[in-house]
Amino acid sequence: MKLQNITTAWFVAALVLLISVWATIFYFALLNEIYDSIDDGLDNQKQLIIQRAAFDSTVLQHSEFRESGYSIKQVSPAAGINFTDRYVDTSLYMQNEDDNEPVRMLTTMFRQNGAYYQLQVITSMVEEDDLVAQLLYSLLWLFFGLVLSIILLNKFLLGRIWKPFYHLLQQLKKYQLDAQSNINTAPTRIEEFRLLNENITALLHRNKLAYNSQKQFIENAAHELQTPLAISINKLESLADRGHMNEEELQLLGSALDHLERMTRLNRSLLLLSRIENKQFNDTETVDINGLVRQLVEDFSDQAQFSNITIAITDEAPCVVHINRGLATILFTNLIKNALVHNHAGGSIHIRIGDKKVVVENTGDDTPLDTTLLFARFYKKNPSAASTGLGLAILKAIADLHGYTIQYSYTGLHVFTIQLK
Repeated sequence: MKLQNITTAWFVAALVLLISVWATIFYFALLNEIYDSIDDGLDNQKQLIIQRAAFDSTVLQHSEFRESGYSIKQVSPAAGINFTDRYVDTSLYMQNEDDNEPVRMLTTMFRQNGAYYQLQVITSMVEEDDLVAQLLYSLLWLFFGLVLSIILLNKFLLGRIWKPFYHLLQQLKKYQLDAQSNINTAPTRIEEFRLLNENITALLHRNKLAYNSQKQFIENAAHELQTPLAISINKLESLADRGHMNEEELQLLGSALDHLERMTRLNRSLLLLSRIENKQFNDTETVDINGLVRQLVEDFSDQAQFSNITIAITDEAPCVVHINRGLATILFTNLIKNALVHNHAGGSIHIRIGDKKVVVENTGDDTPLDTTLLFARFYKKNPSAASTGLGLAILKAIADLHGYTIQYSYTGLHVFTIQLK
């Protein structure tokens, strides 16, 4: 979810809470004000009636409310002496509504010509359910108006304010360390965004310097190692060709050559792994995986025949992906080579190629591999094996670079499944 949407959601949640609290407070304050106003009106009407009763005795004859809105009846002195005015909410039948309607009633006592009278004055009262409904409708309109205002504010005003930030994000998405171009930040007067642009630019500059330095070191180190290794191997092979050594010396020389060749392969593998992780294979093209795998199987046919291993290919569907051809070749070369090396005489390899999916099944050891270490560098189930232990690590690095997934399972056969994109 975008930051603007999160901000809007929090604002809406805060508005719901604030408006609910405010509406409750406003409702009771409004109700209290209505009661005060009505009570003041009742008190004023009471005084007018008492004053009128002083010179018009017919007023004292109103024993029922009817159209007058008040009633008077005589009471005992004991009931009237200590009585205090009382305001109550009650209901009264209204002929025009043909129903009982809420009213506010004032009950008081007054003395006239030595006698005590009870006076009850009523006035119509606001219906609370109507008041609540009207207040609710008004608040809903207010709420939706505020939410709409916040959405429009976020879309237009905050969108313009955050424009430098989103511009920086787009630049970072496209940025590559191995590219020569730099990011172009948008000018802004906002201090926080300006500092962010400056620090991101400085950070990327330092990372690029470190990347170039590391890249140069790896390439130089690999080159400097490769040259003396090749010279040493050539000299030892020349020495072996002279034929003036006994069997023990030839065995020692052969062992030295094996170690040097393994070191050469290790050096090449580490350099390749570093170049893959540094994303130095940028050129991509459309590659026919079906044809590529068939070509690689043909290349390994002599080795498979020598080890008495049969290789079968099943084309379940055409498989075409966009990838660097060199990396695609390395990916499936390592996969097929792994199935050959970790097999046994008379074994088999079955390769199934589907839509964006390649499955390699091979015979081998009767126990499954350790999935926690399977793609770790230098991991070898057999420590005495002559492999570098980097084949599957390189395979995993290529898959990660392109967003592929690799799964291993054991079903009596060792099964590697690569899900392509």
